[in-house]
Amino acid sequence: MSKQKIVVFGTGGTIAGKAASMSDNVGYKAGEVAIGELLANIPGMQAALQGHELAAQQVAQIDSKDMGFDVWRALAMGCRDAMADPEVRGIVVTHGTDTLEETAWFLQCILSPEKPVVLTSAMRPATALSPDGPQNLLDAVAVALEPDARGVLAVAAGAVHEARWVHKAFPYRVDAFSSGEAGPCGWVEEGQVRWVRRPSTQANSIHTALLNDLPAAQGWPWVEVVLSAAGVSGRAVDALVDAQVKGLVVASTGNGSLHHELKDALLRASERGVRVVKATRCGQGQSLVGDLGDFPSYAGLSPIKARVALLLDLLAERETPNGGV
Repeated sequence: MSKQKIVVFGTGGTIAGKAASMSDNVGYKAGEVAIGELLANIPGMQAALQGHELAAQQVAQIDSKDMGFDVWRALAMGCRDAMADPEVRGIVVTHGTDTLEETAWFLQCILSPEKPVVLTSAMRPATALSPDGPQNLLDAVAVALEPDARGVLAVAAGAVHEARWVHKAFPYRVDAFSSGEAGPCGWVEEGQVRWVRRPSTQANSIHTALLNDLPAAQGWPWVEVVLSAAGVSGRAVDALVDAQVKGLVVASTGNGSLHHELKDALLRASERGVRVVKATRCGQGQSLVGDLGDFPSYAGLSPIKARVALLLDLLAERETPNGGV
């Protein structure tokens, strides 16, 4: 077997967090440990690499609640360059859990990678009595080296999730992620990957064409998520439209239903040129209304991932004015 590299991009998060006490799993500061130091302190890493090399790069050092478009852009560019290197076998990204699902879906849309891009994280800081980050990193490396791994994946608590389905389901549990009805696509067991199904790459040529032309953060369109709920009005939508929002994702109740006042406001927004997309606020399943309803939808995407798709669609329309959902 020829020697290849695993490239690790660090973005901060709880996995790189520090607390004043080993017993403190809540009152820590995220993004305190540099990626090189984090990797150097993991027993068993050399064995996990199976003779391959490890290269590390710090892309950002933030709490993932503060993830922004400039970090996304830098991460996408870094992954692009690493994937073009024939010596690179796979990529690992350390990330906070709060917005991991958004970054995973963004990278899947913009990269559609044939090589694995594996996001991993932690629910306990690096200083914890029993941190989960080291094992998650070892498991992520195992997945990045797996011949059948492809696309953007998330690895945590021994489970392997596809970017399309992964979401943070629990605010505190160590096993915080779920893929809903789809379930994990695999498991990492003592350094070996057991696939339930082979991960897929879903390419959208409109999105992947943006890879070399992503603007700085100030050039991204303004897209917000609004919620249909009991007693909701359309005032928030009207205010957003007046403030020149470019896109709205509405998290509908049930099978795509909307409060009548909110729906009226969204129709007014659409008439004024705002792109409106619908998703269901239900945690599992997908709306059966689809494009036959009042607003188009991205089949099966959660509201937060629909926002990512709409952001990219609006960016693409600057290059291809006739593009659409």
